[in-house]
Amino acid sequence: MLQQQLLQQQEETNRLLPQVPEVRQEVPQNFEVPLAPAGMQANPPVVREDLLYERFRRMKAPEFEGLIDPIEADNWLMDIQVILDFMGLTEQERVLCASFALKKDARHWWITVQMRRNVAAMSWQDFVAEFKTMYCNSEILAAQQDEFNSLKQGSMTVLEAVKKFEQLGCLCPELISNEKEKVRRMMKMFRTDISKQVSAGSSPPTLVSDCIRRAIRAEYWINQDKEVRAQIFKAKKEERAAERQL
Repeated sequence: MLQQQLLQQQEETNRLLPQVPEVRQEVPQNFEVPLAPAGMQANPPVVREDLLYERFRRMKAPEFEGLIDPIEADNWLMDIQVILDFMGLTEQERVLCASFALKKDARHWWITVQMRRNVAAMSWQDFVAEFKTMYCNSEILAAQQDEFNSLKQGSMTVLEAVKKFEQLGCLCPELISNEKEKVRRMMKMFRTDISKQVSAGSSPPTLVSDCIRRAIRAEYWINQDKEVRAQIFKAKKEERAAERQL
């Protein structure tokens, strides 16, 4: 009985369906999407800070804690710029990501910048200028230039001295604006025994790479000579001590 009623309902539905008019919305062929009024611009895409932060975090960017050391600050700025360039960010995204990496004292400094500037509209150049004003100011740079001018190898190895030379040189590039001047200052920095061997011969070094290579080689042979002399001195001392016991 139930099955017969269901069949009757299905037949009635099939009979009525063709009588229902189909509603269709015709779109004119010349229909155009209305444009924004003249002078108005579409809103820029909203930056999802959580997604941006996650991308930046995966790059393992170095943090900066606000140490007043221009070498440390300059190194951080160079490292962070490499990452930001690789990520292909907009100006505002670069500033936002760099601010993520500011910690401790540097974070407090950034808060003071936010209080006096609209950092949401800050360009990357403005961020760099603010950063250098705080951590690479003229007084600190002047002190670093004095240190660079008086830099001597002393007890440092050649490689240690070269590293210090490059670090200080990055803060005062105007003092080593060309290869010739850089070689001259580096030769002046090396110990006398090393610089004499580096400049020996008919063709003194004209390239920084050649100057460093010669200095490393000179240091090696000087150390070897010292070691041989020390061994000879020790052997003679032991020989004299043995003779006195006879």
